[in-house]
Amino acid sequence: MGYEAGSGMNTAQARAFDPSESALVGIYEISKLLASPNRLEKTLAGVLALLSSFLDMRHGLIALLDAHGDPEVVVGSGWSEVNAKKFFEHLPERAVGQIVATKMPLVVENVAASPLFEGTDLSEWGPTDGRPFSLIGVPIKEADAVVGTLTVDRVYSDRSSVRFDRDVRFLTMIANLVGQTLRLHKLIARDRERLMQEKARLEKGDRPAHIEARFDGIKGIVGESPAVRAVVDKIRIVAKAKSTVLLRGESGTGKELFAAAIHNLSPRQSKPFVKLNCAALPESVLESELFGHERGAFTGAAALRKGRFELADGGTLFLDEIGDITPAFQAKLLRVLQEGEFERVGGTRTMKVDVRFVCATNRNLEEAVQKGEFRADLYYRISVVPIFLPPLRERKGDLAPLANEFLRRFNNEQNVNLTLSESAMEVLNECSFPGNIRELENCVYRTATLARGDAIADRDFSCRNDGCLSSVLWNGSRESTIGGLHAPSFTPLPIVSKPQPPAPPPRPAAPVRPPVEEAAPVSAAAPAACPGAENCTVIESDHRSDRDKLIEAMEQAGWVKAKAARLLGLTPRQIGYALQKYDIPVKKF
Repeated sequence: MGYEAGSGMNTAQARAFDPSESALVGIYEISKLLASPNRLEKTLAGVLALLSSFLDMRHGLIALLDAHGDPEVVVGSGWSEVNAKKFFEHLPERAVGQIVATKMPLVVENVAASPLFEGTDLSEWGPTDGRPFSLIGVPIKEADAVVGTLTVDRVYSDRSSVRFDRDVRFLTMIANLVGQTLRLHKLIARDRERLMQEKARLEKGDRPAHIEARFDGIKGIVGESPAVRAVVDKIRIVAKAKSTVLLRGESGTGKELFAAAIHNLSPRQSKPFVKLNCAALPESVLESELFGHERGAFTGAAALRKGRFELADGGTLFLDEIGDITPAFQAKLLRVLQEGEFERVGGTRTMKVDVRFVCATNRNLEEAVQKGEFRADLYYRISVVPIFLPPLRERKGDLAPLANEFLRRFNNEQNVNLTLSESAMEVLNECSFPGNIRELENCVYRTATLARGDAIADRDFSCRNDGCLSSVLWNGSRESTIGGLHAPSFTPLPIVSKPQPPAPPPRPAAPVRPPVEEAAPVSAAAPAACPGAENCTVIESDHRSDRDKLIEAMEQAGWVKAKAARLLGLTPRQIGYALQKYDIPVKKF
């Protein structure tokens, strides 16, 4: 049987070579076939057709296995869509199983006398002349795993085993080429799927749809506090220009949402809005993500891939957490920001793009520049128009609409109809939410999930049941400056020995108060001793332990934490921490 694709070599020409030269020609012809851009099944069928030109064989079979070892694709000599099923039906499963288990070639000189084929119908394996036949099988490997088998059969004779050894070596080399082709097919399929997803995402515009429009036509912005209005007014102005914008603020303030608003209000709103979190990827992957790569630029680069700069051409590119990129990558990014030019990884052609940059960070870039951790020239390039986003604690009046919006989303997702009671809003107003909008959203979702009625009450919140894990991180604060904003750095509150006066105005470098485990002694404040005095000092005249004072206050309050907290001048949460610390069981009445 001849195979006329490629070189046009037929069986007679192939066998005219001596054995060693014939094997080299066979490998060359098959490698050309495997490199052709055809469907995998047709390519494998062509491999078997070529093998018949270089081996004394009757039939060939290639079986590709899935992750569980079951046949996924089976291709035989003369394969077509019509007769593909018969190859599944006549697959020598026990022989294939032995090849997969041992990861070694298999030679069966006489199939009819082999226990591997005992009870197997061999009528479809050859002519009806009753002549015995032999079988040779080799594993197809990807790395060290067997992903398939290649088997051939031929008429059995009393030839020496040297011929078998030569054919086994030849088939092993062919199986190795097939294994490499399978790996490339998987990489190409993975890249194709990723590009299709990227294309679909860009066609949708990739607009954040977390919150419905609520404020002056700005999509996604909820709240009408003066702090938010000031930011929105500035965004309306800068959106019309092409200047680079740097969004600064604490984590969870919605920087991505405001970046999308800048794009949506700009003349580029019909073009792509592409975003990338610079802190989520290592430098090597980040370079490929931003600049793209040429085919063969590195291992696994099976096809050309456009980077985020090319995909955002004509639109807006949002670089989140830009303060976390390495100094080496800062130099590469500076040229793109300054000139709009770059080269793909592994390429030499200079690409030029028209992109509007919006960057974001929660780091103190000025301090990073002074320490040499961030390039000064890159800082001036990205900080053309800095916009500081207010934390939630400075957005007075926005907490209620935000909480109701998050609850509305929860109701839509879960098909329920929960509401926030007045007591629930009081609990929310008592918390400063240092994690900002993200923490508020998590709090509403968590409480709504565990709510015991149609209306969320104060008893449903974790902090009312000593189960708020966020309080362990955020309870108490000292002030630090991040990006020109006063941002809290949190440590647990102590248990103090007197009623606390109103919190003083924020001062830089305020001292850090000790955590709960190192709490100050508990003393019951005696209001009658200094009525009306705001700064009276409580004199501890007794020698009772902190534990005894706490138990006495709880007894006096009827084991109600809120009442005991008022007696000691503390908060219910601080009382809960103290009860846990001293291992005091709460009595139930």
